[in-house]
Amino acid sequence: MFLTAVRRSSNLLGSFKPLYDRVLVERVAVETKTKGGIMLPEKSQGKVLEATVISCGVGGRNEKGELLPMSVKAGDRVLLPEYGGVKVMVEDKEYSIFRESDLLGVFH
Repeated sequence: MFLTAVRRSSNLLGSFKPLYDRVLVERVAVETKTKGGIMLPEKSQGKVLEATVISCGVGGRNEKGELLPMSVKAGDRVLLPEYGGVKVMVEDKEYSIFRESDLLGVFH
């Protein structure tokens, strides 16, 4: 029974598709050690501004009502603004939803 619950909840994330021009992202893990192996206190770790796109909507609409396709896709690494987005908890993991226009860039 427990395995069914885990499988069902992981399918939930895989089947989730944001609406319009919104993007579901997972932030990259915070570095807790320096390259020399020194543990960093939580205050000095800083905020992570890099994330991986999990899922995207179909795109926004312009003034004429025409569909504008998304410029990011699932798997892209993106640069996030310091503030903004909506936090979502799924399977005890934290994700965020941003509008595509709020994303600052894509890493290639």
